[in-house]
Amino acid sequence: MDDTIFALSSGMPPAAIAVVRISGPAAAPALTALAGSLPPPRRASLRTLRTAEGELDRALVLYFPGPATATGEDLAELHLHGGRAVVAAVEKALAALDLGGAVLRRATPGEFTRRAFANGRIDLAEAEGLADLLSAETELQRRSAMALAGGAFSKQVEQWRDRVLTASASVEAALDFDDEDDVGELPADFRAGLEMFHVELCEWLARPRAEALRDGIRVALAGPPNAGKSTLFNALVGDESAAIVTPLAGTTRDVLMRPIALAGIPFTVVDTAGLRDETDDGIEAIGIARARDALGQADIVLWLGAEGEGPAGAWEIAAQSDRTGGPGKHTPRHAISAMTGAGMEALRDDLIATAATLLPKAGAVALNARQHRLIGQAADGLGIACGSGDPLIVAEGLRLARLSFDALIGRSTTEDMLDALFGRFCIGK
Repeated sequence: MDDTIFALSSGMPPAAIAVVRISGPAAAPALTALAGSLPPPRRASLRTLRTAEGELDRALVLYFPGPATATGEDLAELHLHGGRAVVAAVEKALAALDLGGAVLRRATPGEFTRRAFANGRIDLAEAEGLADLLSAETELQRRSAMALAGGAFSKQVEQWRDRVLTASASVEAALDFDDEDDVGELPADFRAGLEMFHVELCEWLARPRAEALRDGIRVALAGPPNAGKSTLFNALVGDESAAIVTPLAGTTRDVLMRPIALAGIPFTVVDTAGLRDETDDGIEAIGIARARDALGQADIVLWLGAEGEGPAGAWEIAAQSDRTGGPGKHTPRHAISAMTGAGMEALRDDLIATAATLLPKAGAVALNARQHRLIGQAADGLGIACGSGDPLIVAEGLRLARLSFDALIGRSTTEDMLDALFGRFCIGK
């Protein structure tokens, strides 16, 4: 990373202030070239930025010598007036600087954070938390991302890794010196300790996932044609025109999805085509197939059809309670009328209370798909170690667990995975 990079790191202009960040070995010469001299480290100085063509702006400038910086490199910041023309002129001036062969170029998306990772300022789990923090839209998302970005999960993984290394050392000693009475046997509580470790990882795997925070609790409405699904869908999302409602059976042909928030909790409400066993309409048949797929992906299914005919675990909803002739239900979870609003408040309260059990607790680390997969692999490795009396197999299981922990925090990773992660960031981050 001999190149020096620069980018606008604040919001897009116009704004009161625009922050242009410069990182790399030529950060100090670049700042000196525009500001006339290098300011004292870590102190804001008011300077006039100039090029040979004239004055660019009157700005606050800061210089942070590496490696104790956000990126681990020399870093400079220009706090400019936040007009588009000012920012464009300064970026053009930076790109045109002749620094004696040093490369000064515009940053690519996530490149500042990627340099922080490469230089050991943050690990991979913290970088994932930072990406989640930048995209957080709810308070629950923000607090979970803060826990990840703040290093809480990384510290936990390091503790797990240390426990594996300690166990591995005991096994290696037994393998290397099995003819020595004092080291030839594993400690009496060795297997019990591994079993407790395995249980701990399984408890982490059972935690609510990060995807629920990002995508919301999926609530699918299901039932036969004309059961009142679309009317209920419109009532839940607060938009009478969200789904077409007619007396004709089979009006809904596709899956409709709408994100909403109830009591600050994100939900995705899904309206599906009416379910029936046979249809001569090819398009309706496709809609029914998609509806069944949507039910399989839902966290909560509201069943508006005949009692007992819905998917396992579905909530029995007696819809259209203001009308006669609907599906009779002896013990519905909720009896509602989306038209009059009867029972709707109780249904919403129930959704909120149930969602609280499906989402991570506020401030707790929520595992994303990659983290969940790797912890699962570590648990599998420990399961192998727990289930064998052969020290060689035990050692191999522990090795697999350690490799998974290494991958969690970025000690072993691939360029493709890094490209995908840091590509989620904006250019100035």
